[in-house]
Amino acid sequence: MGESKGVYELRVKVDFPAAHHLTGYPGDCARPHGHNWVLEVSARSTQLNSIGLAIDFRNLKSAAKELVAPWDHQDLNTLPDFEKINPSAEQIARLSFERLSEVINNDHTWVEKVTIWENDRSSAAYFLESRAK
Repeated sequence: MGESKGVYELRVKVDFPAAHHLTGYPGDCARPHGHNWVLEVSARSTQLNSIGLAIDFRNLKSAAKELVAPWDHQDLNTLPDFEKINPSAEQIARLSFERLSEVINNDHTWVEKVTIWENDRSSAAYFLESRAK
């Protein structure tokens, strides 16, 4: 049997208020409405740096804040990011995962999952089924 390796997991949250509506939705969400969205980023790392950090919380939070800055206090449906896709929680989570992965991922650190919260009871997450080694 192979030896198990430990993995560190870090999570940060950033929030942003924004409006949206779901085109084609058969209900209230088809009308413009807003949320105080919370973007939760979960990153993992197999090693620590020379001072014992897997990834600096400040760097992870900064990347997440930079990602959501263009969405803050906006109508998501009017933005270029959502020209071709509905700004659903699922789509926001996937788009965020892909963009943050480009910034964070390296040989030993990666974005594991991104969760977008519409409110404190409803969220959608995006993650890969398995991570290629």
